[in-house]
Amino acid sequence: MATFRQQVEATIPALRRYARALTRDGDVADDLVQDTLLRALRSEHLFHGGELRSWMYTILTNLNRNRLRSLARRPILSSIDDNDAPDLAGPEGGGRDIARALATLVDEQREALLLVVLEGLSYREVAEVQAIPIGTVMSRLARARAQIKSYLDGERPTLRRVK
Repeated sequence: MATFRQQVEATIPALRRYARALTRDGDVADDLVQDTLLRALRSEHLFHGGELRSWMYTILTNLNRNRLRSLARRPILSSIDDNDAPDLAGPEGGGRDIARALATLVDEQREALLLVVLEGLSYREVAEVQAIPIGTVMSRLARARAQIKSYLDGERPTLRRVK
């Protein structure tokens, strides 16, 4: 049986793939994976068996949520150039761009979709990683898939009516 450190090391490629898809930035993703590995190795005593890969995804997902919360507290300043133009969406923007479609999803939907499609986790494993009921996972996936389909078909996003 492999040692805990060897098992953690074996999850690195999958963690990097998931982190890059979540953050859309290689450097941030690498930092996130490194923080995940550090936390996992420091918390080895808290792992009591089970699926190590799901445990690692849980750590990474929670660290990413913390990162996003801290970024939301800081204002983003950027200069505006005369050549800056908004990206076109849908078919008129250069075809069926999955990366842009994924960027339109809310974080929870994108995380669930990436864990199922990219990483091959079962709905039950995704429910454990996100600490939500399996029905919520199925709902998030259905909404994410519908939104991506409408984006790729060139439809405008629908607005919800709030009473």
